[in-house]
Amino acid sequence: MTYMTIAIVAGFVLDLIFGDPRWLYHPVRLIGHLISGTERIIRNCLPANKTGERIGGGILVLVVVTVSTGVPAVILSVAYKYFWQLGLALESFWCYQILATKSLKVESDRVYIALKDKGLEAGRKAVSMIVGRDTQNLTEEGVTKAAVETVAENTSDGVIAPLFYMLIGGAVLGFTYKAINTMDSMVGYKNDKYQWFGTAAAKLDDVVNFIPARVSAVLMILAAYLTGMDGKNAACIFRRDRFNHKSPNSAQTEAVMAGALDVQLAGDAWYFGKLHKKPTIGDPVREMELLDIRRSHKLLYGTAMLGLILGIILRILVL
Repeated sequence: MTYMTIAIVAGFVLDLIFGDPRWLYHPVRLIGHLISGTERIIRNCLPANKTGERIGGGILVLVVVTVSTGVPAVILSVAYKYFWQLGLALESFWCYQILATKSLKVESDRVYIALKDKGLEAGRKAVSMIVGRDTQNLTEEGVTKAAVETVAENTSDGVIAPLFYMLIGGAVLGFTYKAINTMDSMVGYKNDKYQWFGTAAAKLDDVVNFIPARVSAVLMILAAYLTGMDGKNAACIFRRDRFNHKSPNSAQTEAVMAGALDVQLAGDAWYFGKLHKKPTIGDPVREMELLDIRRSHKLLYGTAMLGLILGIILRILVL
């Protein structure tokens, strides 16, 4: 258990220092290949109707979660058994790869730099790399809003949620979470192709993110106070707007972010050429500005640090 705690802290620090360099092969890519390959096999074996696709989606979840959990569990078990230093080093490295604090900051900061230095078209292109919505017609405010919303949502999905599961079960449970979250991002769509096939993955993602999303929101409210932002409004908007999204989890941190920045997020958005009507989150106390992207980074880092510190304290007290 001591090794696991050390590995989590080491991985967290490594992530803050190095982020996600593009030359380094990421295990999530392997999980993505596993998902794509398994989906192709399942679709070739089962009928393309509602029942067949729902069963197929369930099989996909079972296979991907089992493999993504079992393989690192076996490797770490062998490493710790015969050479604990290797086990500790490997688990630290995997914890580092599972977290995404710096990469989230870097990718969203590219939007800030593009808008500031190269203009709206460059900003649209940069933000299209980190969001799923159509970006070709976004205004500068829309691009900024999309980047801030991404930081807000992924503070939970990319940082606090994987940290939460690693604090319980180390890198192995961290990979379990990443497998589920990756499946949701690949097949959890309500479109013609994945309406039924992606149901199991989407529902499971809602379940595993239920507690971490709310923990993230509370930590972000504390971070708002600590970073000199509007913590009182962050708490107020969280209570009022935390369910203003089809997902039970996505609006939790978006509501805090909107309140802390005193801006309005969410609202209608275009996806694959179709307008999706969405409620707004927060109040337009002031207009969004480019610097809000970098203000969101303060909340990202503050929330991450609080998550690590409080998580390690709780882990030591419990164990």
